Amino acid sequence: MSGDLRDLYQDVILEHSKRPRNFRTLDGAAHKAEGYNPLCGDKVTVYVTVEDGVVKDVAFQGSGCAISTASASVMTETLKGKPRAEVERLFRTFHGLVTGAHTPASELGKLAVFAGVREFPTRVKCATLAWHTLHAALEDRGKPVTTED
Repeated sequence: MSGDLRDLYQDVILEHSKRPRNFRTLDGAAHKAEGYNPLCGDKVTVYVTVEDGVVKDVAFQGSGCAISTASASVMTETLKGKPRAEVERLFRTFHGLVTGAHTPASELGKLAVFAGVREFPTRVKCATLAWHTLHAALEDRGKPVTTED
């Protein structure tokens, strides 16, 4: 990772972990799921409201490391107003980016700063926890998600 991208990565992680966006419950959310990362203790609850196939609002609550919190924060900012098909595409693309699959970072906008996570394999689960929890919420799975599933 280049020095400029590493600096941006650190800035975004710190900013979003200190002041997470959409960190709240979402009254009347049609979809909700809980997620847990037993490796580091991250816990997250994701709330989603979908209208006419579009994510109208998304929020989260929980406690976790800086990467987990920042990922959830940027995720919620990115997904508002997106159709479900686009949300699914972003989920796959983001997962590919942080796991090291060949994924062009340019397709992810602000989420591209998480490319640095792939250099730290133990942190990939931190970065993807909120995404897997969001996926479970949209599918109304009903049981908590863990990074060990």
